[in-house]
Amino acid sequence: MTDSPALAGLFARNWIFIRGVPAMKFLPPEGPAEIAFAGRSNVGKSSLINALVGHKGLARTSNTPGRTQELNYFVPDGFTGTVDDLPPLALVDMPGYGFAEAPKAQVDQWTKLIFDYLRGRTTLKRVYVLIDSRHGIKKNDGDVLSLLDKAAVSYQIVLTKIDKIKPAELQKLIEKTHLTIAKRPAAFPHIIATSSEKGIGLDDLRETILEAANPLAR
Repeated sequence: MTDSPALAGLFARNWIFIRGVPAMKFLPPEGPAEIAFAGRSNVGKSSLINALVGHKGLARTSNTPGRTQELNYFVPDGFTGTVDDLPPLALVDMPGYGFAEAPKAQVDQWTKLIFDYLRGRTTLKRVYVLIDSRHGIKKNDGDVLSLLDKAAVSYQIVLTKIDKIKPAELQKLIEKTHLTIAKRPAAFPHIIATSSEKGIGLDDLRETILEAANPLAR
């Protein structure tokens, strides 16, 4: 676990939404380390972010695929936002991919925003790619992993909804996922298995986030 005073107890704070970013020009100034969450539109990103910070209503959840159309920024409350008092970490909820209900032009716009953000954000420390444990890595997940490899952006696989499958199935999925990412240059080797509903794996995820945000701490 990190020993950075700025990061200690960070997830025990109240977290707030600060900005929705529909285009690169609306990004907040670079400063805090950024941790982004990517995944298919129905993978449970919003639920995981809410569970991670203990705030059920922070990230919006919806049964409608593609509800999150912007890069949504969340930071711990209690910082002034001035140069001398910036929050040490920002969580970024990225638009979901893989949905079919939105118009193609809209999908293309969101896709470009994601790609531009990944390629051009120097404060982005890691992307957590969420994979539904009931389905494993699909083709469009693989496309995103290839993009991250090409952009040399560190990423880590997070399996979601593991309470929905049997332990033996989960073990097989973890082994298969390890094989899938073994030769991918930007993939972090440790796979995190989570359930937002049951609270499984959240401490593991918090610890890896803090270490990614402050890589000198061990």
